Amino acid sequence: MSDTDKILVVEDNDFVRMQIVRFLNEAGYQTVETSDGEEALQAMTKDIMMAIVDVRMEPIGGFEFIKSIRGSDMDTPVVLVTGDDNPDLLNDAARWDVTAVLMKPVQRDRLVKMVQRTLKGYGK
Repeated sequence: MSDTDKILVVEDNDFVRMQIVRFLNEAGYQTVETSDGEEALQAMTKDIMMAIVDVRMEPIGGFEFIKSIRGSDMDTPVVLVTGDDNPDLLNDAARWDVTAVLMKPVQRDRLVKMVQRTLKGYGK
């Protein structure tokens, strides 16, 4: 982990977003917070090392966000968070090269380990 390990957290539920950000900050990561996919697209910069994105948001949800960044040739790792246990979600996640899907409520240890593995695996 370094000072450049900046993670975008995209979640429309304020409590969940604050919790994820707190977990990441306590683990030493810098975070950028947005509450929907539209704000997230504006916040995507080259110093964002990965994104943690809620699936269901308005006006732009998690998959629309992923489609937009993939269409812009960004290979930024994305972890989806969701309370939805729809099996089609995993198929969609695989199709759009999602790194992982975490179920809500997000557990601190699982989140931090996932971030560490993801950043290490992408050589960042």
